[in-house]
Amino acid sequence: MSQSSPEPINGVLLLAHGGPDSLEDIEPFLRNIRGGRGFSRKLLEDITDRYRQIGGRSPLLDISRRQAQALERELSSKGRFRVYLGMRNWHPFIRETMEEIQRDGVTRLLAICLAPQNSRMSVGQYFEHVQQAKKELNLPVPVTFVESYHREPLLIDAFAEKLQRAITEFSSGNGCPAPVIFTAHSLPEKILSNGDPYDSEVRETAAAVAARCGLVNWRFAYQSQGATAEPWLGPKVEPLIEEISSSECERVLIAPIGFVADHVEVLWDIDIYFRRFARERGVELRRTESLNDSPAFIHALAEVVLKAET
Repeated sequence: MSQSSPEPINGVLLLAHGGPDSLEDIEPFLRNIRGGRGFSRKLLEDITDRYRQIGGRSPLLDISRRQAQALERELSSKGRFRVYLGMRNWHPFIRETMEEIQRDGVTRLLAICLAPQNSRMSVGQYFEHVQQAKKELNLPVPVTFVESYHREPLLIDAFAEKLQRAITEFSSGNGCPAPVIFTAHSLPEKILSNGDPYDSEVRETAAAVAARCGLVNWRFAYQSQGATAEPWLGPKVEPLIEEISSSECERVLIAPIGFVADHVEVLWDIDIYFRRFARERGVELRRTESLNDSPAFIHALAEVVLKAET
């Protein structure tokens, strides 16, 4: 009697930046980010202090794991899916996760970066890590990459849900609705000369969320510029806050649509630095809640998977 072939396993690999699990991890974490290049003692002290202020570690791994687990549950009725998590700059590294995928006998793999907008400089590096690990492990599994999902309607719904709630909770007492600043992580300006889609995609996401919420008074800015001398994408957030401080409105709401989870660029850059910067100029600043593992976001991710599988 012949045995039936095992049911195929569809693997989904979520890719994230990674973050240190403790203050002691920050130095090797920075070396990973910088590709082994050295850095100043002051930079290490500054970054360590930021993580100390947000609790001594990054919450990104815990959140990303919850996202992966929730996505696997969401997909359970759609076939045999197994969802994995790989980090570019910290454990579990993409190579480590690819080894797990090999042991599990995954028959095909879909890779999705937990960043909706595509850039060859950032998202492209995640995919290069996957391809390199696949080659080194001699893994014959076909891999499909989701390059972008910045206009996925359910993602726009997820961001709009958080923004609408924040607008309702942050209504201005003087009758002036708080202006909204959509933000995304800045990248070196040189990407524009290479036709990189990132700048247009983050702006398209912002415009789509603004339209969904019926916003009139909104702007877009880049945050978290790198500590290098080269020009980085703008405009920056700080001048917009100063512009708002000179107007009649004394409130501003930041909606970080370039991020899908809490991490240092949200918890320190926005919640601590931008909030302090605004307060010193007489402006009260709040932000929208991150998507994290909200049902709306997980539903959007599942839709991205299913569309890519068809």
